[in-house]
Amino acid sequence: MHTNRRALMIGAGALALGGMTLGACARAVKQATPDPIVLDLDLSALEARHGGRLGVSVATEGLRAAWRGDERFVYCSTFKMYLAAAILLRVQAGQERLDRAIPVTQADMIFHAPVTEPAVGSTLTIEQLMKGTVEVSDNPAANILIREMGGLDALRAFYRGIGDDSTRVDRLEPELNVAEGDKDTITPDQSVRNIQRLLVDADTPLSPESKALLMRWLVDSPSGPGRIKAGAPAGWTVAHKTGTGGGGPVNDIGLILPPNSAPIAIAVYFHATKDSTNAQREAVIADATRQALKALGHG
Repeated sequence: MHTNRRALMIGAGALALGGMTLGACARAVKQATPDPIVLDLDLSALEARHGGRLGVSVATEGLRAAWRGDERFVYCSTFKMYLAAAILLRVQAGQERLDRAIPVTQADMIFHAPVTEPAVGSTLTIEQLMKGTVEVSDNPAANILIREMGGLDALRAFYRGIGDDSTRVDRLEPELNVAEGDKDTITPDQSVRNIQRLLVDADTPLSPESKALLMRWLVDSPSGPGRIKAGAPAGWTVAHKTGTGGGGPVNDIGLILPPNSAPIAIAVYFHATKDSTNAQREAVIADATRQALKALGHG
């Protein structure tokens, strides 16, 4: 007698649902998902050539690779991708509105204000502030958004809410760019898990509309053309957020989108030597990206 495989699957699903709630069933399926295969990624030679400390994590369907993936790095402005996601979740919950106008004052001004400085004395909407924060890394815009969402405690709660129990949230712009112990640090592995949670997983907390907005800003960002973008093959789309700090940190995180395969989450944090140039630091990120993609079987 020929057994219909589809009928078996439906029957098994019915038995499972009969003994647990839908939520419990979903958690059980998620827990049963096999751990990803961990591939080798040795960037010791790259570090030796350029000095400094490099942290890289990369992951795609069923595969991951990392170099210093569990070490802490000051994240600089890469956090602004997560800040925008946090605000979008507040919009979804009815706690914020994209069109709410926020006064911009001279007291808000700090270094690097390409969007907010021309708006001093007028207003910008929450959506305009997020766009400026992600696309061109406007520092006052980031601080205003943090203030409007309830401060650093609210941003910290966002991370915990997406399952990130380790990322530090301690200071505002521009102080957070300066390495000071573990303050304002993240691990490359955790950053990649966050990216997957928000932008890849089917059960992302972001609505399709929120995800589309965030992805548009990440793709449209003109910053860091010599970083992940330079390491990705021609014709691949890169949705990313850069970060740069005084004294050496140069970072880039996001999604690489090959035309015919699954998205690749990537996080690269490079604490360079102080005597290197920005171009040299960006070239290290591009090289690390190429090696990480090769480890995954691309190139």
